[in-house]
Amino acid sequence: MFETLSITRMAEALASHAGSRLGLIARNVAQADTPGYKAMDLPDFAATYQDMAAMRSTRPGHYSSATQMMQPVAQASGGEASPDGNTVSLAYEMVKSVDVRQQHDMALAVYRSTADIIRASLGRR
Repeated sequence: MFETLSITRMAEALASHAGSRLGLIARNVAQADTPGYKAMDLPDFAATYQDMAAMRSTRPGHYSSATQMMQPVAQASGGEASPDGNTVSLAYEMVKSVDVRQQHDMALAVYRSTADIIRASLGRR
């Protein structure tokens, strides 16, 4: 039932994007001391979702979910390289992780609110 609501599809896509981005942030932090490692990040969710919304399915079942349609590609994030060639900034990664957590929390809040509204419309609490 929730899959047919566009707001829940968007929340699903946001939660998936946040999870993927957090994985890249964790990889960046783990590789902070690796010589020559280039920090990676995903494009902004708004741009990714806009590209995804422009896509149309051509037949039933073509896209089964928003997360299946959205497969953003990790890109090297800009940053100054240290003398050993590593571009990971731990401070910047911490700031990004806070932003990603807020995005994920927002997606969960949308799910909760949608469920509450549907329950209320059915006369349940």
